[in-house]
Order: sequence, then structure tokens, then C-alpha cells
Amino acid sequence: MTARTLTRLDPTLRRRRALAWTVAGALLAVAAFATLTTGDLAIDLGDAIRALSGEGDPGIVMVVREWRLPRAVLGITVGAMLALSGALFQIVTRNPLGSPDILGMSTGAFTGVLLAMSAGTVSVATLTGSAVLGGLAATVAVFALSSRSGASGFVLVVTGIGVTAILAAVNTVIVLRSDDLVARAAAIWATGSLNGVDGIWVAPSVIAVLIAGAAIRGLAPALAAYEFGDDRAATLGTRPHATRWGAMAIAVALVSIATAIAGPIGFIALAAPQIARRAWRTGTIPLAASAATGSVLLSLSDLAASRLLAPTILPTGLVTVILGGIYLAWLLSARERTTR
Repeated sequence: MTARTLTRLDPTLRRRRALAWTVAGALLAVAAFATLTTGDLAIDLGDAIRALSGEGDPGIVMVVREWRLPRAVLGITVGAMLALSGALFQIVTRNPLGSPDILGMSTGAFTGVLLAMSAGTVSVATLTGSAVLGGLAATVAVFALSSRSGASGFVLVVTGIGVTAILAAVNTVIVLRSDDLVARAAAIWATGSLNGVDGIWVAPSVIAVLIAGAAIRGLAPALAAYEFGDDRAATLGTRPHATRWGAMAIAVALVSIATAIAGPIGFIALAAPQIARRAWRTGTIPLAASAATGSVLLSLSDLAASRLLAPTILPTGLVTVILGGIYLAWLLSARERTTR
């Protein structure tokens, strides 16, 4: 019985999923409007809405449209990219710990960004391309080193942790050997934050989410079969090997672009798919719900980072890492209890 059939037959499950979408939409709206209205300059909600259409005081229009709106939009798009990347990696590895945070793809993407910055190239295209190449190199390294065990399970996670540590050391060396200007920019970027991100990234992030969403939609039937195992997937008419590498290519591109935009932001890719699976009560990882959950988590984390110790603005990544540490401890303890 498919999830769609089950939802049609079970009114309780249908209502729960409708409630989950409603809550996610409401939280996202609250976070977005709070981002538009709060800050050193408090703006009424009505004035902020008018400013979106270019009406009202020119100063308020500039603050809302040029500074705060890009931040709100990037919270949604970057959160969705990270969550989708995490969902795809967790499906491919069949492991809730198989996210780009742990497997080294985020750190590898940041290595690519650092190399581009050290070379003096900071255009959108260059940073994005360098991040994708760095993330892809980390992916190849992790799966090559763990291939003898089948590139899955505990060995894959441990290999990813090792590669992450090595790349983090490489990143430190790159920063130490860079000039002061690059080193300061890299130090800020390394914390992961939406604060001060250029609005020029809005269009690329939206385009990336739309293209990836279309690609994932086409791959969704094969991914659903893949979660039952290679043998079962093959009997259902899919090609597990092609599905695996297609999903990883999309996932690496998403996390790399997200890293190029905001730096390596942890926790979202790890937790969003599992939170969505529990909230929407699906047996498999729900991709659209994961994207929505990632957008909510990052938007709320960014809001907390900007307002928790105002006027001091914390890096968004600091908030997500704290939450991620709590979540990871809970997940590991839960897995330990189930194995006893």
C-alpha cells in the first residue's frame, strides 16, 4: 500500500499531515514577517508590507527590500537546499546520520570556497563552482574510502567524520596562509550566517531550489523504491546504482550552493528529514516536507541569532550547531535504546 493510498484511506493521517503543513506554513510566515519588522529599526507590519511594493517612506523601503527581504528569502531557500541535501543523503545511505554535515560534503564545499577566495575570485559563479567541486571531491573521497564495506552504515559515517576532520585542518591551513582580508572574510564565513549576505544570491538560490525540485520530482519514484533495498528496487524496475549517484549529484550541488551562499551551516541537513518524517508520520523520508522543515528551522534559527542577544548578532550557524548537538545526542541515545 502506497503512502498516497494510505493517506486517502486514513482520515486521521490525512488530518495530521494537513496540520503539519499548516503549522510549518504558519511558522515560516511568522519567521519571515519577524525578519522584515524587527531589528535596530523596528517597523510596523503594515509599513513593512507596503514597503514590499515600494510604497511608504524611502528609508523603510530600502531597509525592507534591500536588507531584510533577501535575508528572509535566503532563510527559506538555503534551509530547503540543506534539508533536501540531507534527505537525499539519508535515503542513499539508508542512515539517519548520513547527512552532508557529518559525511564531509559541507566542509569540502567550504574548502572549495576558501581556495577561490584565496585566489582572489569572489564572483557568484566562481564561488558556486568552487563549492560544488569541493563538495564533489569530498563525496568521492568518502565513498571511495568506505567502498570495501559497501559504502553504507556505520563505516560510512565514521569515514565521513574522518574526512571532515582532515578537511577542517586543511581549511585552517588555508586561512592561516591567507592575507588578513581573506582570513577575516573566511573566519566570518566559517561560522555560517545569513547576516550581511548579498542580495545577489537570492535569484541563484531560488533557481537552484526550483531546478533541484524538478529533478527530485522526476527521481522520486526511484528513490521510493530504493529505500526498500537494492534487490527490491531492481525488481520494481529501477536502477539502484543510477538512482544512488543521481541523488548524490543533486545533494552535493544543493549543499555546495548553500555553503557558497551562507557558509557551512550545520544541523539543518541532519535533522530536518527526520523531524519531517516524524511530524508527517511517513515511513520513508518525505522530500517536500523535509524542504519545508529545513526552511522553518533555518528561518527560526536565523531570527533567534539576530534577536537573542540584540543588538549583538550571533552567527546563524552557532544557533543551529547548539540545536544540532542536542538533537544528535538524543538520536544516538534513542538508537542505543532500540538496539538493546
